[in-house]
Amino acid sequence: MSLTDIIFAGSKTALQIAEESVAKAIAAKGKDYRVAFPETAYSLPLIYAITGNKTSTLDDLQGGLSLVKALIVEEEDLGKALDAGIATAVAAEIIEAVKFVQDDNPYNPPCFGFITDAVIRSWGVGLVMGDIPGVAVIVGECPDKETASNLIKDYQAKGLLTFLVGGVIDQAIAAGIKTGVDLRILPLGYDITSVVHVVSVAIRAALIFGAVPPGQPDEFKQYTAKRVKAFVNALGPLNEVVVAAGAGAIALGFPVLSDQEVPEVPGALMTEKNYDKLVGASLEARGIKIKMTRIPIPVCFAAAFEGERIRKNEMFVEFGGGRTESWELVRQISLTEIEDHKITIIGEDIDILKEIPGKMPLAVLVEVAGKNMQEDFEPVLERRIHYFINYVEGLMHVGQRDTTWIRVGKEAFAKGLRLQHIGEVIYAKMLDEFGAVVDKCQVTLITDENIAKDYKATYAIPKYRARDERIANLTDDTVDTFYSCTLCQSFAPSHVCVVTPERLGLCGAVSWLDSKATFELDPTGPSKPIPKENTLDQVKGSWQSVNEAVQALSQGSLGQITLYSLMEDPMTSCGCFECIAGIMPEANGVIIVNREFSGVSPVGMTFGELASMTGGGVQSPGFMGHGRQFISSRKFISAEGGPGRIVWMPKELKDYVADKLNKTAKELYDIDNFTDMICDETIGTETETVMTFLAEKGHPAFNMESLL
Repeated sequence: MSLTDIIFAGSKTALQIAEESVAKAIAAKGKDYRVAFPETAYSLPLIYAITGNKTSTLDDLQGGLSLVKALIVEEEDLGKALDAGIATAVAAEIIEAVKFVQDDNPYNPPCFGFITDAVIRSWGVGLVMGDIPGVAVIVGECPDKETASNLIKDYQAKGLLTFLVGGVIDQAIAAGIKTGVDLRILPLGYDITSVVHVVSVAIRAALIFGAVPPGQPDEFKQYTAKRVKAFVNALGPLNEVVVAAGAGAIALGFPVLSDQEVPEVPGALMTEKNYDKLVGASLEARGIKIKMTRIPIPVCFAAAFEGERIRKNEMFVEFGGGRTESWELVRQISLTEIEDHKITIIGEDIDILKEIPGKMPLAVLVEVAGKNMQEDFEPVLERRIHYFINYVEGLMHVGQRDTTWIRVGKEAFAKGLRLQHIGEVIYAKMLDEFGAVVDKCQVTLITDENIAKDYKATYAIPKYRARDERIANLTDDTVDTFYSCTLCQSFAPSHVCVVTPERLGLCGAVSWLDSKATFELDPTGPSKPIPKENTLDQVKGSWQSVNEAVQALSQGSLGQITLYSLMEDPMTSCGCFECIAGIMPEANGVIIVNREFSGVSPVGMTFGELASMTGGGVQSPGFMGHGRQFISSRKFISAEGGPGRIVWMPKELKDYVADKLNKTAKELYDIDNFTDMICDETIGTETETVMTFLAEKGHPAFNMESLL
């Protein structure tokens, strides 16, 4: 059989299984039974992307089956064969959807099955910043568990998201590989049809970040081919359905490499039997370039370890966490005061512990010098320590300044990890990431409690206080320059963030000082200065210079934006935003929903459904993506009356912003404990319940000018 014949045969087999699954489900549940994947605003994403129609019942799946049939046109033509590959993916989506009809939770650990919208959005920052350089999909099984372990760990060490389908899942478990969203290794399922959940991630990236309109399949294929850096390793014996599924991957722009003999299609379908070369060949085929800093430590170092958690039973030693003295500080000194690459340990190393798990104090003092270094950059460099330490396999870092909490795992200690290696990591990454401003760096690690306290009083506390005073005086009104951030344009091409002292990037990860430092580090990079010139409307936050910058940086997609208005030309959103504000007309106010909240808001929509209206670089008056910190700013929707308009938000978010928001409300409206007047899901989400609560509290939004 030719390659196309195998693909057509596989697609027809997938169709037959899908038809049987739907027929069986209708017989058991009835044609009007609801069909849905969990926690998504995009129905069955692949069918929705191709047709523009959302699937909601078993009867609607008949339309999906018709789509599969229409895509299978048996001609000796590569294009038609790739269409049959897409047909296989649609059939797989139908089969997987029926699983959720038959069982509310058809997947059990370690398998994930469907990946929710919230998880995809949580990957957004990593994808656009390059911490997640690509996506590896391993289908089938390796010759043995050792080979599987080496392959998976290699991808993990390079920071890739790695999805597992089939027997390789059991091989990973047998090899002791930890899996999970935080570790970027996700077993999907044992059936080949579960691979469609990776396709769904790619399709929803186009919907969430790229604002690709549903019903435009060619645009989706262009988006995934250009912007989703994924590839497939099809390992072990290949049947016709696996080959047809591979054709679907190729149609989306994802090359397939196999350890079996396959008819090669240059750049798309390739054979690589040497496992030592498979990773490199896969990265090269997809055009993924990995920037790795070689650091002399005995464990792996990669962004994929950022989410690793060290449980108490896995812990060798911990520092801080309220149990011991622990703090970290980056401070600038002169070039003459510093000895480059000097790593000093004051006190004992961790191998002196007699009782395991143990606890010790730890102070981390990082001193830097450089001709272009500025004092304002110190906190920017300091915040990166959190990431540098978390990227080390077997280390966990939480907090900042003098609230740090660090754990070292038993396995990392057994491999030889010591304090010297933590110093090596910090030194190497400071020079690697901030080489444009840091010429020299020295690191001091202190485990002597008295000296740690003395250094804290001498160096850390005065520096923290000085920074706090600087930040308190740093407002939108006191600076003459804002900054653009176009990091997300790799996924949302028309989106531009305008970062100000009071309005961080929508993702919450990019502050005004971060943007300033980013520009100094790389003047041609994603952050550019925008002078505040030619004020058009001070209240709404409109400047001619900002409009001109946004128009240029969005390639003409945007003409003008306001920084402080929800209703008139609000700033666009990418898809990585932490929160969404939207109007609740009945209350004459706004609700705010954060990404972590999975329930339905008082406007009848989940975060994902609200996000589907606001993401992808489009302006949606009445709805706006933003970061958590912006909520307590005096500038938050100040054109509509400010934060006094907030009538509902999830309790977790309300508690998070309470102190700062209450202070702002007191200054603006002379209201004490304003957050007590804001409704949350523990009080109610139905309109009537919310309105009753607001009326009882005398919420100020009732007395403000009408929003509409």
